[in-house]
Amino acid sequence: MSGPCCAIDVHTHVVPAHLPDERPEFAGLPWPSIKHTEACHAQVIISGKNYRAITDACWDVLRRTADMPGMDVGMQVLSPMPELLSYWLPAGPASLLARHVNETIAEMVGAAPDRFHGLSMVPLQDMDAAQRELEHAVRQLGLKGVEIATNVNGVALGHPSLEPFFAAAEALGAAIFVHPLRPAGMDRLVGPANLEQVVAFPCETALAIASVITGGLMKRHPSLRIGFSHGGGAFGQVLPRMQHAWSAMAPIKAAMDEPRSIARKLFYDTLVYDETALRFLIDSYGISQLMVGSDYPFSIMDRKPARRAGNLGLSEPDLDSILFNNARRFLALT
Repeated sequence: MSGPCCAIDVHTHVVPAHLPDERPEFAGLPWPSIKHTEACHAQVIISGKNYRAITDACWDVLRRTADMPGMDVGMQVLSPMPELLSYWLPAGPASLLARHVNETIAEMVGAAPDRFHGLSMVPLQDMDAAQRELEHAVRQLGLKGVEIATNVNGVALGHPSLEPFFAAAEALGAAIFVHPLRPAGMDRLVGPANLEQVVAFPCETALAIASVITGGLMKRHPSLRIGFSHGGGAFGQVLPRMQHAWSAMAPIKAAMDEPRSIARKLFYDTLVYDETALRFLIDSYGISQLMVGSDYPFSIMDRKPARRAGNLGLSEPDLDSILFNNARRFLALT
């Protein structure tokens, strides 16, 4: 029987140890930088303010590989810290930042190719630049795809303006991993700032999945492999409502394909922190669409991401699907 040590963790993040220096022509932009404070610790600085404290687990290959056995993980998929996606920068600076981050991830993969695969970032605020960087990342750097945000400066993923990017990703066979960023609804939250991750992220992810379905993205590009973080957020509760409306309301049925059939073509990580919630994902999306995710190395990570699937009493083939086989399909690994 395959054990959880074989799991492929599709949701882990990288912050390079260093970022390109801000150029004079970038003055006034929210350009990110890394300030090393003490051994193995640093701060991500954006617009002169501390965005996040990080450790060397964000960039150090040996540290990451040492942590993996304790998490029952055999392989990590590396993707950028979402804030680095920087869709709010002009296309030129954003492309420079993306190339540096993508090269860093490719170097980490090259240092331990049996333990890592990588996803790139692209400047989605500019379709031509995004396509160029995606092609470079996949064909030149050997990365398996791209991480994108749930929105691009407020533009939904299903919006026609993003069509050239998705067409390029389909043509390249690139996996797309979607992570919440700058979520809607922050004005409705009362409490600490990190409620953004706890409450707003799941709602934001649900909106993104809904836009993919209502926008007909998978109908136009049926070969796309799109995965959503955090178990698809709150979308599992939205899906039955969409399905019922599709059956009962003629304008909705005329506007889109059956929501449930589309939802079961997308991929989702298992980062829901609870076995009951994970069982709900299986019932909602199917065993074939779920992949292990941890959010390593940030504080909200699940430190035993593979164990929850192991606790469900699944058959060996079903458990293997969640632990590694579905991720292999998502990443198009041979």
